[in-house]
Amino acid sequence: MDNKKIANDVIAALEDVIDPELGIDIVNLGLIYDVDVDDQGKCKINMTLTTPGCPLSDVLNHDIDQKARSVDGINDVEINLVWYPIWSMDKMSRYAKIALGIGGM
Repeated sequence: MDNKKIANDVIAALEDVIDPELGIDIVNLGLIYDVDVDDQGKCKINMTLTTPGCPLSDVLNHDIDQKARSVDGINDVEINLVWYPIWSMDKMSRYAKIALGIGGM
């Protein structure tokens, strides 16, 4: 089992998780900091939110868990919500900035 490939597959699957407020996926928003998969198929996702106390965190956690588990080789998912490094618009992909009409790219 190639854990790095599985982690990349998880990241690709998470591109289907859309932030309901912004309408952009959480990967392009730069909310996913790290995905690690161990030899037992446990997937650890380190991520942040655009703002502390985001009212949609439960919805996002459910969608993230579901998408990660849809990847072959994933048996368990652990989502770690972190606040460092602090999220900023600089973490967004060029695609996300264009989609949200943010200039200065």
